[in-house]
Amino acid sequence: MNALEQRRGFRARRLSREYIQGRQDIRHDVLEEHRSKGAVRLILHMRLVDHDIAEHLRVVCGCIAAEGEQIIFLVSRPLLRGSGLSGNFIAHTLRGIGDDCAVLRPEAGEVFLSTTDLLMEGIHFDLVYSPLRHLGYKAAVVNLSDLYAMNATPRQLLAGVALSKRFAVEDVDELYAGIRLACQQHEVDLAGGDTSASLTGLTLSLTALGTAQPDDICGRDGAQDTDLICVSGNLGAAYLGLCLLEREKGIYLSQLRAAKSEAARRALNFAPDFSGREYLLERFLKPEARRDIILALRAAGIRPTAMIDVSDGLSSELLHICQRSGVGCRIYEDRLPIDYQTAVAAEELNLNVSTCALNGGEDYELLFTVPLSAHEQVEALDDVKIIGHITRSELGAQLVTRDGNEFALRAQGWDGVSDERAPENADGRGEA
Repeated sequence: MNALEQRRGFRARRLSREYIQGRQDIRHDVLEEHRSKGAVRLILHMRLVDHDIAEHLRVVCGCIAAEGEQIIFLVSRPLLRGSGLSGNFIAHTLRGIGDDCAVLRPEAGEVFLSTTDLLMEGIHFDLVYSPLRHLGYKAAVVNLSDLYAMNATPRQLLAGVALSKRFAVEDVDELYAGIRLACQQHEVDLAGGDTSASLTGLTLSLTALGTAQPDDICGRDGAQDTDLICVSGNLGAAYLGLCLLEREKGIYLSQLRAAKSEAARRALNFAPDFSGREYLLERFLKPEARRDIILALRAAGIRPTAMIDVSDGLSSELLHICQRSGVGCRIYEDRLPIDYQTAVAAEELNLNVSTCALNGGEDYELLFTVPLSAHEQVEALDDVKIIGHITRSELGAQLVTRDGNEFALRAQGWDGVSDERAPENADGRGEA
């Protein structure tokens, strides 16, 4: 085989996997497991099968039978898991897209957990600067992050999409490409969903399902006096990324308004200035759910007493833990993890960097508490920092500044009890 044939063969394999991932009319059924060969016998029911693609599939995946619309493959476990076709398909998803319902099966002793996030155009995202692939990825990740915050393992994702007629088929493909990428990276099955027309713009409603052993589930109500308060990664970067995007959007709109004619508007060649700020943009447009932190905690034998993901800002999330656990807290300003780019951008935009870290939101880092006895183990973890400790409830929730003063923590979001509007967080949303 010459080099050209080799390249063509690689392209055929890649197209085959992409084709499987992209088809919405595929139903997967596990027929039997071939343990001796480390493979799974898989049947795909396909409508309107492209014969050229089908031939690629037969060659690449090892097709052992083909009858009408049914194509049977003998697929190795690594290929199955690495293709994005199904992350935990064998054990947890018996049927996915193609029927009226997905059929799920947890392992013995496990329980299911579910979470749903609704994202509305103009409220939660702005398509002026949000690429659809990034948006799809983010919509999936924010759900998966909630499951990690409960110390669960994500298994399935359900995607509901409502869109107006201004979106082309290619736009939908881009959106789902981002969703599928998140599913691949977190070994999650895209098990179903729905698509509808919309008169008000793009709406995304995603539901993530996960499993956990009952004793492993970690909520917000387990923090105890003297527990250490820990947070992963760094804070405030997503908010500064949003601020930069909004700044450049404002400049662009002002230039657009200044153009006197339609020809001048079309000739407008606006180039946003994000040099050296790529990390901040990525943190906002394409956040990551901290699966690595959950795996590191499990490997170290550490079970958090309470945990939550940082979506509405550190202050809001820490107050959630304090209220549910009936405790107070002390966190220290000089221990807040802040990236260098975040600090520079905050100074450039004349913002207090500590305020950005405390109230910015959209970081999707993990905030958790551990017993004081786990101090050395937590200190040894990469990308985890101890920022304070839990106290008795009567001492309140306090921020200790760099000069030793104490201030009460405030949640910068929507007060759903009093219906009074507090300052907004990063995405304009209030607290849940």
